Amino acid sequence: MGLFAYLRLVRAGYVLAREGAFSLTEGQGIKGPAATAIWFARLIERRAVRKTGRVERLSAALQKLGPTYVKLGQVLATRADVVGPLVAQDLANLQDKMPPFDAKLVPAILAEALGDKVNALTDISDPVAAASIAQVHSATLINEDGTKQKIAIKLLRPDVEMRFKKDLASLKAAAGLVELVDPRAKRLRPKDIVATLERSAILEMDLRMEAAAISELFENTKDDEGFEIPTVHWPQTARNVLTTSWMDGIPIREHDQLDAAGVDRKKVAKALMQHFLLHAIRDGYFHADMHPGNLFVDPKTGHVRAVDFGIMGRIGKQEQKFLAEILYGFIRRDYRHISQLHFDIGYVPKHQSVDDFAQSLRSIGEPLVGRPASEISMAKVLTQLLDNTALFEMETRTELVMLQKNMVLVEGVARTLDPELNIWTIAEPIVSKWVKRNVGPIGIAEEAKDTAIALYGAAKKVPLLVQRYEAMLEQAEKDRANPPFFMTSWFAVLVVALMIGVGAAAIKTLV
Repeated sequence: MGLFAYLRLVRAGYVLAREGAFSLTEGQGIKGPAATAIWFARLIERRAVRKTGRVERLSAALQKLGPTYVKLGQVLATRADVVGPLVAQDLANLQDKMPPFDAKLVPAILAEALGDKVNALTDISDPVAAASIAQVHSATLINEDGTKQKIAIKLLRPDVEMRFKKDLASLKAAAGLVELVDPRAKRLRPKDIVATLERSAILEMDLRMEAAAISELFENTKDDEGFEIPTVHWPQTARNVLTTSWMDGIPIREHDQLDAAGVDRKKVAKALMQHFLLHAIRDGYFHADMHPGNLFVDPKTGHVRAVDFGIMGRIGKQEQKFLAEILYGFIRRDYRHISQLHFDIGYVPKHQSVDDFAQSLRSIGEPLVGRPASEISMAKVLTQLLDNTALFEMETRTELVMLQKNMVLVEGVARTLDPELNIWTIAEPIVSKWVKRNVGPIGIAEEAKDTAIALYGAAKKVPLLVQRYEAMLEQAEKDRANPPFFMTSWFAVLVVALMIGVGAAAIKTLV
């Protein structure tokens, strides 16, 4: 790592200390040199930040350090196993807002990225939203038939890639130092966290990847009533430019405006939760950044409209089954079934006890029985479940943590719309339908079909394997008939004679 990486790291440490971020270590049982270092760091803590809460201190520090550190906070929000559930939940609310870059740069950026396709864009507005990586403008698109439509243009910040490279170098240096100073910190895998941030940043800084995400999610949800996302205009999309249809609507956090428009907030809350579960359980692909700033409501139809698809979540069929049957098991209070599922999928080692794990699940589910709907949280259940599995040697499943993090966001938004939201009643039809379909005859038939396809693929490889085996046998026969020079018998005799001669000379010298 270069000297400048460490200097930037020192600056980051100063800002974190100044903004009071090290207050998060209170009550964590830190001792020795680390505790002494934290004590000195807190000497420069601003008095003003002592009046604010823990969340504001960390959020303020990350915002002040810039886009890379904001993204780091968002990554850590998915790693409750590293930062703890309280800090992870706090960071889940970290929203990415930054001042826009100079609007005078926009025409040149568009012209360079789109070539002559830029001529179809007119009436480009000032920025309507700005984040750490990109900002959004509204504009008018002139179609080939002469018709016009309002569109949204997302532009990468001109200097964002260079900024990320420099900051990532500093974070890599920090991760290395942490592991060097305290080998026990390897358990938290700081280098892996930085690597996750790096992968996330690389994907987010190619807006064609976000365009592909929108396209895939649109195909999955185009027939779903009540949930809408924009469509991509590919000719006006490039690595640093994303053009989509414009999404009008009332921000989902503006309750007074929703009420004034006659929108049924309870219905919107129900739709939001059900669509999220549908995308996760049915498709295994979901919007993973559903904070209030990315959600709107169409005042005419009451449909939920989502934007900003830079962060997406994907889970495989095994995780889809896990999520559906876990929720179904809690709804039915069938804790042994949930426990057995963990073992069948391989999440919990076989040497653990199915019955003991079922008992731990019961400790989560039974306190919910008879409680008011407003006190029952599906996200909290999933969080407790992931916490409990640590006692039974279940490894952290990052894909499930991402799911849990977004469930916290979605459930939080839905609760603000309808404080009496009954999570289990809303989830039951989605979960039951999936379980009955996939465990029933249709699911069995589809599983058999997948197995048959896999076997057919393996069978197709058999002739090639046979050919390779025959070629190996043929080569072995050739080698046996014409051995290499060093394998001939007279060569071996020459080597032995040489060794005897060398040994005799050595003995003579010693005598």
